[in-house]
Parts: sequence; C-alpha cells; structure tokens
Amino acid sequence: MADNGDEESMYRIKEGDYVVLKRGDIFKAVQIQTRKKVIFEKQWFFLDNAVGHLYSSTFEIVSGGTLQPQKKKNTESSSDAKEAGTDNRNILDDGKSQKLTRDDIEMLKEQGLKGQEIIQQLIDNSSTFRDKTEYAQDKYIKKKKKKYENTVTILKPSCRILAMMYHGREPGKICHLRYDTLSQMLTLANIHAGSKVLVFETCAGLVLGAVMERMGGYGSVIQMYPGGGPVRAGVESFGFPAHFHDTLHDFPICHVNALLAGTLDTTAKDPSSADSKQSNVAAEGEQTQPEAEQHGSPEEQSMETNTGTAAGQDQEEEEKERRKEAKAQEKKVKLEEKRKKLAAAAALLEGRNADGLVIASRFHPCPVLMGLLEFLSPSRPFVVYSQYKEPLIECYTKLREHGGTVNLRLTDTWLRHYQVLPNRTHPMLLMSGGGGYLLSGTTVATDRSKPAAGPKRTEEPAPKRLKLTDTVG
Repeated sequence: MADNGDEESMYRIKEGDYVVLKRGDIFKAVQIQTRKKVIFEKQWFFLDNAVGHLYSSTFEIVSGGTLQPQKKKNTESSSDAKEAGTDNRNILDDGKSQKLTRDDIEMLKEQGLKGQEIIQQLIDNSSTFRDKTEYAQDKYIKKKKKKYENTVTILKPSCRILAMMYHGREPGKICHLRYDTLSQMLTLANIHAGSKVLVFETCAGLVLGAVMERMGGYGSVIQMYPGGGPVRAGVESFGFPAHFHDTLHDFPICHVNALLAGTLDTTAKDPSSADSKQSNVAAEGEQTQPEAEQHGSPEEQSMETNTGTAAGQDQEEEEKERRKEAKAQEKKVKLEEKRKKLAAAAALLEGRNADGLVIASRFHPCPVLMGLLEFLSPSRPFVVYSQYKEPLIECYTKLREHGGTVNLRLTDTWLRHYQVLPNRTHPMLLMSGGGGYLLSGTTVATDRSKPAAGPKRTEEPAPKRLKLTDTVG
C-alpha cells in the first residue's frame, strides 16, 4: 500500500514542482509557488489550489485569480439538439446577426456568468446559428469556447511538451528544432540508460534535457559548452530529481584541443589564478591601509575630540575588510569546485570511450564534429542537427575524406497534422515549412599504421597471370 501511495504521489502536483500550463495549442512552463501571480494568455491567477490534484487536470479561473477544478460536463450540449441548415449559401457575414453587443457581454461577465453560459447566450441571440450546417455550428462553438472559456490545464513536463512549447513560442532559442526532429535525434544517437553521451547544443538546454530524460538518471552526460558557462534553462523546466543532476558533467569546448594533445593541466591553472587574485586583493588592501593612515594623521591632529567618530570609521573599515576576505574565500571555494568538475569531466573524456554524440548548435558544426569524434568508441552513433543543409554537406564531404565513419546519411524531416473528425478528415491548412536537417553516421576503427595499398591494386594477381601465360604457351 505504501508503494502504491508513493507511485500515486508522483502523478500529483506538489509545491515547488515545475509544470506546463496549456490552453489550446499554447504552452507555458512555470514553477508552483504559493501566492505567486502567474500571467498566462493575458490572465493572471494563483496556482495554490492546484497542489494535491492530479496532473492533466483542468481548472477554471474564477474571481480573485483562484483556480477551481472543472466539473465534468455532458458531451451533448443543448445546442446539439437544435436544427441545422443544409448549407451556408444564404448566410451573410455582415456583423448584424448577433444581437448582443460588447457592452452586453461585459455586463454578463460582471454578473458572474461563466464561459459556457456566455456561449449559450451568444447562440440564443444569433439569428443565423440555426441556418448554419452542423459542421459550421461546431466550428462556431469551438471558436467561442476558445475566446470566452477561462480554463487552464496543468501538465507534467516532458520532452515532447517542452519541445512543442519552445517551437510555438520562441523557435529561435532552439534553432527552430521541431519535436519530431528531436525524437529522431534521440533514436539515431541510440540514447539509452547506462550510456556515456557527449552533447554540444545551444538550444537553451532542451536537447540536453531530452537526453537526460531518455537516460532516466543512469549513465553519464557530458555537456560541451561554449563561452563562460553552460546554459541549462530548459533542463530546469523538466524538474528532474536530484540524482539526475549527479550524472551531468560539463566541459568547455575551448579546452578540447588541449585535452586531445595531452597538454590540459587541471591541477595548476585555477588554484594559481585564485592565489594571484587573492594576493592582488591583499596587495590592494596593504596599499590602501597606509593611504588611510596618511590621511588619518592630520585629521587626528586637527580633530582630537572626535574619538567616537574615528572608532566608528575603524569599525566600518574592519567590516569592509571582513567582507573582502569573505568574498575572496567564497571565490576561492567556487574556483576549487569548478576545478574539480573540470578534472572529473576530463577524466571521463580521456578514456575516449563515449557511446554517442549529439550536436545541435547555431555554430558551424564541422570543426566541432571533427574534434569530438575523437572521444567516441568504434561502432558508436553520432547525429548532427542544423537548420540549414549547407553546413551538413560540408561535414559530409569532410567525413568521407577523413574516413573513420560509415553509414553517413543526410536527411530532412517532413511533418503534417491531420484533422480527424467524422466525415471531415483532411490535412490541416497550416503546417510547418521545415524541421531542419540531420547528419547521422557510425564510427569505425581505422588502422593508420598500415601503408596504402594503391599501387598493388593496379597490378594483376599472380595466379591469374600464370594461367594466362599457360594458355598462350
């Protein structure tokens, strides 16, 4: 029974959880915090009442910004029983068919009427609703529900939901990576639990979070990042447990060449810089102290009576020195932690036995790919994403010239949504223009010590040459 309770608690909303709000086709990732105002689709509300409910629950936004669980309604509404027309040829869209004005609708809202009741009033006061076909009536009701129903659904974050959220709201942040392309990347790279995966991405942490979700907290993920530090905004939205982050390591891409050459020193660089910074802080303190004494000696000679103010200044100076020492110590601790993380990531990479490589960035992938392939074991997959095909074509030709890879494939993905309804199933009118391009392949072991066998191939084999001479003779 206790195990069943623990499993059920996983599917219930708790305070501090990261969730995704959904209304129609629009998503937003937020964190559950008490008395924190959340603004979603021009409406504000609090998520306090959502705690304890199951994920995928739908709530109504009532007065005061509070959430109330939506009651289950009958699928058949009163409007379904009404008569419908045969076609829409006699309906004119002149704006005079609706008797209710905008002021009347606002008055209904002030009276406390909810979305479904307002929609029913709009139907009753429409002079052309009964003349519309059944399909047109359903379309009209769906359009009004989207406008007047104040509901929100709370979902548990997942790779697919977050990919759809980013692609719908801010596609530029994830290099226009579509969710079907992301799923193909995870499949082509053979991401699974217990593997060691290298990830280089500039997609706000979405690809990194998708890899961590697929691995389930088992194995190790090494994030190769450009710049001063890794970006993991998307990883936080997943809401992973603490043990997931224990498998995550980071390594700066600028140190890859030094690690391949064997010249990377993870023991002396950061401590020396920390000591030099601390010595500079101490030297600055020693320089400022005699200046303070020089400025203080004439003041003490001229203002001997104000001993209290001098004592207060001394205390302030001591507090400033303590703050400087505390900041220097804190900086030293951070540098030491950074050095340890760098050494741990370098130790994982030095074995050159990674099981997969995933690249999805706004930078040109060719130099990054050629450098990171050295860390993969033979017979291991790799996949590179780019919004454009020209950089991947360059990578393809470079890999063919360099060797060490097989099964190279350059593909693009095509996606189309369909409306599936009785007697009206058809493709959606609007669709995504493109989902980017993928270059995938598999590494193989190459023996560089053997000489090339080019000249020998031009000669004819010895046994065959002997047979020809026998027949001629």
